[in-house]
Amino acid sequence: MTEVLLKELTKSDIDWMIATGHRREIAAGSLLIPEEKITDSLHILLDGILTVNISQPDNNPLTRAFAAIEGNELGREIARLSSGEVVGEIPLLNIPFINTTIQAVEKSLVMSIPQEKLAAKLEQDVSFASRFYRAIAIMFCDRIQSAINQLGRNKIAQGQPIRDVLFVLGELHDGDIDWMMSSGTLQKISANTVLFHERSPVDALYILLDGTMSLSISLDERNPLARAFAAIEEREISGREIARLSKGEIIGETPFIDGRLPFATVKTIKDSILLSIERQKIAAKLQQDLGFASRFYRAIATLLSHRLQGILSQLGYSRRVYSKGLPLGENVEYEDELNSNVLDSVALACKRFDWMLGQFKVS
Repeated sequence: MTEVLLKELTKSDIDWMIATGHRREIAAGSLLIPEEKITDSLHILLDGILTVNISQPDNNPLTRAFAAIEGNELGREIARLSSGEVVGEIPLLNIPFINTTIQAVEKSLVMSIPQEKLAAKLEQDVSFASRFYRAIAIMFCDRIQSAINQLGRNKIAQGQPIRDVLFVLGELHDGDIDWMMSSGTLQKISANTVLFHERSPVDALYILLDGTMSLSISLDERNPLARAFAAIEEREISGREIARLSKGEIIGETPFIDGRLPFATVKTIKDSILLSIERQKIAAKLQQDLGFASRFYRAIATLLSHRLQGILSQLGYSRRVYSKGLPLGENVEYEDELNSNVLDSVALACKRFDWMLGQFKVS
């Protein structure tokens, strides 16, 4: 991961981080971020190894007994972080988070940058912001891929309570949205049409305005010979659906982050309407308009973070303090509760999306 920061940030960016942050050693077995605590700093791991642990369900006595026997009180390990990784970025994106514990496996060296100073820098320096949020988005892409592998490629995105577009439109300005609408093309795609194949170039960013699409991964994805013969015979490799996409989903965003190819095939299930914005147009806009770039990459980082939280919750280890059918406590803060800033952003995004649908005359 070290190369992500070195590749995306400039020398002046790194110099500012060094001047603003402070280094500290974390002893083996010590906690960097305890569970249920929102850190007030962004931490960059300079040396060592950290683990990310997510709580075991605490309503099962057998689970608690085995955890006590194994000495695994912190829960299940879901990730290991090496030098160059960043933790503590969630508060910058104003999204709900799943409680995790960050612990040092061995003596580790971290550089901690106060959230307040970093937030001010991001607001004042749009050039730095565009590079920083792009780097964070790349890291989220890698974490999502790792989390998907842990899930065994089961369904990963069905039933998202908040659609992608609500995170994206909430981060952009009205002028950004006007530009996207004027630069995009409305496409009506019939059912059973492949929008793009996994590991194939994507030529546009898509916003699903109406319809239903599927996300699937090839069962023979690790067999290059099978893929080669399928291409020659002009047939699709049989795949497994891992998600369903509906109105408000963003599709094809990963090429704008680091040029990686999509990990899944997207295909229409019902007749669908998409706003398609050519990749070249967005790439040119990102280079020419740093303000747009900072907002765009922040929106994508927020979107990917939200998706990662959804995947982690499906691991079944996210602890809840409420039960279905019981009233919520007014004085209890729930781990998946949206704060007022997020709610305001989502409300604004809903109005923008409804306005967009009205402009395109999509019901």
